[in-house]
Amino acid sequence: MLHYIYDGSFDGLLTSIYEAYYRRGDIEDIVPKDSMEENFLVQKVFISTDGEKSRKVYEAIKNKISEEALKRVFYAYLSELPRHGITILKYLQLGFKFGPQVDLNLSNDIILKMDNINYKVGMEKHRMLGLIRFKQLENGILYSSIEPDYNIVGLLAPHFASRMMNENWAIHDVKRGIGVLYNKKEWVIKDIEVTDSLIIKEDEEDYQELWKAYFKSIAIQSRINPKLQKRNMPMRYWKHLVEK
Repeated sequence: MLHYIYDGSFDGLLTSIYEAYYRRGDIEDIVPKDSMEENFLVQKVFISTDGEKSRKVYEAIKNKISEEALKRVFYAYLSELPRHGITILKYLQLGFKFGPQVDLNLSNDIILKMDNINYKVGMEKHRMLGLIRFKQLENGILYSSIEPDYNIVGLLAPHFASRMMNENWAIHDVKRGIGVLYNKKEWVIKDIEVTDSLIIKEDEEDYQELWKAYFKSIAIQSRINPKLQKRNMPMRYWKHLVEK
């Protein structure tokens, strides 16, 4: 079994796709190095990220298949699901063969798998936009912690950058140790490690209590449906919600 191992970046993945087209070998999987498992049956080939090769694959997907295909590849990458790398490679092989019509081939298992992955990532992005709760720190920064199933923190940034453009804020994916930082001008994704307890602004807890009271006051007791609530707002998100 032949595994390509890359550095975990999107450029690294695209470089691996490039190499898969120009090197010999029947590739079994394309794996981020952090997810690599020891297996004496696996032949590992370590792929060095190359910006030029990555750019060529990026442009080829965009121009020879479609921009939608490029988005689908990126969402599959962000899913971090097992074997997403080889799924992307097989999808692109179909894409370069059939062009923009590739996604209409719904009888193909790879197309269906890509549809399923994109749906899951897109749904979590949509759900998270309504579940993020900011709290104001003593330094004035609005801070939110999240633990999404998929690596979607970068997908959330444009929404909040347009709606909170006059604030300094941070959305911290504590599960992956990364976050989006915004400084009233632009946003960037960086590694974040919080070593000390965050200092909350003095009156922030009062606002949180007001929010809890408001949330409780608008609830109609006779219409409370715990099963429906858990389906629309899964319990794994609750520990980051003020009202919960």
